[in-house]
Amino acid sequence: MVDVTVFGAGAFGLSVAWCCIRRGASVRVIDPAGVAAGSSGGIVGALAPHVPEQWNEKKAFQLESLLMAGAFWAEVEAVGGLTPGYARTGRWQPVADADALSRAHDRAVGAARLWQGRASWAVVESPGGEWAPETPTGYLIHDTLTARLHPGRACEALAAAIRAKGAEIAAQGDAEGKVVWATGWRGLQEMTARHSRLVGAGIKGQAVLLAHDAAAMPQLFVEGLHIVPHADGTVAVGSTTERDFDSPDGTDAQSDALLVSARAAVPAFAEAPEIRRWAGVRPRSRTRAPMLGPHPFRPGEFIANGGFKIGFGMAPLAGEVMADLMLEGRDRIPAAFDPRASL
Repeated sequence: MVDVTVFGAGAFGLSVAWCCIRRGASVRVIDPAGVAAGSSGGIVGALAPHVPEQWNEKKAFQLESLLMAGAFWAEVEAVGGLTPGYARTGRWQPVADADALSRAHDRAVGAARLWQGRASWAVVESPGGEWAPETPTGYLIHDTLTARLHPGRACEALAAAIRAKGAEIAAQGDAEGKVVWATGWRGLQEMTARHSRLVGAGIKGQAVLLAHDAAAMPQLFVEGLHIVPHADGTVAVGSTTERDFDSPDGTDAQSDALLVSARAAVPAFAEAPEIRRWAGVRPRSRTRAPMLGPHPFRPGEFIANGGFKIGFGMAPLAGEVMADLMLEGRDRIPAAFDPRASL
């Protein structure tokens, strides 16, 4: 017998498993497709905060998770021996006009109050150079909270740490002990099929990986594009948002458009070779908030799903609060994340 069975070896499932193992629980992870087979096997890895205004429990949860991420991933790497590619390198965003500049200054005040002095949101003059994006006002927003990791490698690093602690990751097995379903967009489809209306859906995203060494530079967020330099001398560009799709993992002309936009935004990419393209389907709940807590259709079992675009940023704290709930009966999950909110 194991104490916890986790179905799903993506970011949420592996983080829940790891946090339970750290509490001394015996854990088995089951995924027929293997580690990071779904959207968690992506290439972008932008761990970016919501804007510091109109504060709510979702933003507060994300802040706490982003602030604990450095220690979380350092421990994973130390135990398992594989790097997740994590670094808190910050982010630049161009400021389009006078109204945007005013909002950016207001948000700097909000960040000073809300981010506990552990990160900053500042308006700075563009330093120029080949990495700085064009900015009509001459200013950039520079936040120091944004971090990066390599999603697929982060999952492999978690899997290595889990195995190093003697836990099993298998293609199949029985549900024993506390049971958690972290099965991504297919799991949301299953719940919708059991319900009278949409619970959640899969949103496809495409991304492109380029060969360009900018590992020490901040991420860029330009006209909806996340441009993320990784430690291995690559830069990821993503992603699209596709509600309707035929192929969950097929790339098409929308990847071409991403590449054109990235080359226009960053002069340094003009000659950067393309390495690969990626596509996957991310799980989005009806409320757009993660679903953490008791499973609404499996009495006595639990769910961790709906990470969508912020799953890796939320994963460290999501794992901790799920371990609190399942192993200690302590519920500190925000009410907005209650799975019943998406019903």
